Amino acid sequence: QVQFEESGGGSVQSGGSLRLSCTASNFTFRNHDMSWYRQKPGKGRELVAVVARSPGNETVYVEKGRFTISRDDANNMVYLQMNSLKISDTAVYYCTYGTWNPTWYKFTHMDTWGKGTLVTVSS
Repeated sequence: QVQFEESGGGSVQSGGSLRLSCTASNFTFRNHDMSWYRQKPGKGRELVAVVARSPGNETVYVEKGRFTISRDDANNMVYLQMNSLKISDTAVYYCTYGTWNPTWYKFTHMDTWGKGTLVTVSS
């Protein structure tokens, strides 16, 4: 079945950086739009960023200016570079696949999730 394995989380001070990685398997990665979500303590999952499939690889960010999403179709991986981290970025981060609709500016995710990777930002 479709699987995602997230890594790269950890503890960092406010203003620091982390690079999250996600390895996807058991589906045709290059044919799908990919995304990162996060779940803050006591909250539901929220969309962080999207990178569309080729051609174009359009990127969409909820957190503009601090995060960069990218993908490596040869290795079925998606990345999230996070800079200038804030305490409010503390969350478990997940990747998943789905469909990006640029007309409606909406990402519809599939209901498959990995275990996530925990990011803790402290002062």
